[in-house]
Amino acid sequence: MMRPRPTVADLRALKGRRQLTMLRYFSLDEAEAAEAAGIDVASVPLDLLARPRYREVAPSIFSMTGLTHLEAGRPDDYLRWAGEAMGKGADAVYCSGSLRTVEHLAREHIPVVGHVGLVPSRATWTGGFRAVGKTAETALRLYEEVKAYESAGAFAVEIEVVPAEVASAISDRVGILLWSMGSGPGCDAQYLFAEDILGANRGHVPRHAKVYRDFAAEFDRLQQERVAAFREFVTDVESGAYPENRHLVRMPPAELDAFLSGLDGRAAGRAAE
Repeated sequence: MMRPRPTVADLRALKGRRQLTMLRYFSLDEAEAAEAAGIDVASVPLDLLARPRYREVAPSIFSMTGLTHLEAGRPDDYLRWAGEAMGKGADAVYCSGSLRTVEHLAREHIPVVGHVGLVPSRATWTGGFRAVGKTAETALRLYEEVKAYESAGAFAVEIEVVPAEVASAISDRVGILLWSMGSGPGCDAQYLFAEDILGANRGHVPRHAKVYRDFAAEFDRLQQERVAAFREFVTDVESGAYPENRHLVRMPPAELDAFLSGLDGRAAGRAAE
């Protein structure tokens, strides 16, 4: 029996009761696999989420989409975009903008997810792509930031690359959901990128990522097979091995004779003109 897709209220009711699973993925194949595997939450590009087949293959996954504040613009622009995203099937929107923007969206009942810790679009303010909250002072600032998101109306925040003890202590003291990316098991969801889980990431693999399969090697093998198949095709064309009779459409003999006679007659007539 198909499980029902959770609502925001359902997710909030699960705080402290169990760990949710969360993925970032980019294709219908990954969405279908996530559904079959029982993934709870996904972060999905809007162009994927808006495809008609998305909800066919992932009917029960709570799916959020988002833009950074640099992409979305002013609060009203963000609100307009968020409304369009919800209309295309999003269950929530990610917002890395200011608390004023978060509050602007939440006031219109848009389910909003914020971001604390290592936020790529704001990393210059926290020292670059490194852990955040390793001192008491910065950890307390994280707590205040999470509380500010909660007060602004966000129902969840992604907490990225924060010491596990800090994330757990904050989660215990707030009502907002904390979705952990590299911030330990004391939060409400564990969040990874599908490309890391599948071993398809050919760049930097984060410390918190766990690789379960080696798709990169399989992609390399398939590419070698692709090149080999194309070479065999080239060889067959050059040698005359392709096309074979089974690849061709043949005309009935009587029709062929009539066609060739008519063709010869027309050709002769044109030559005489």
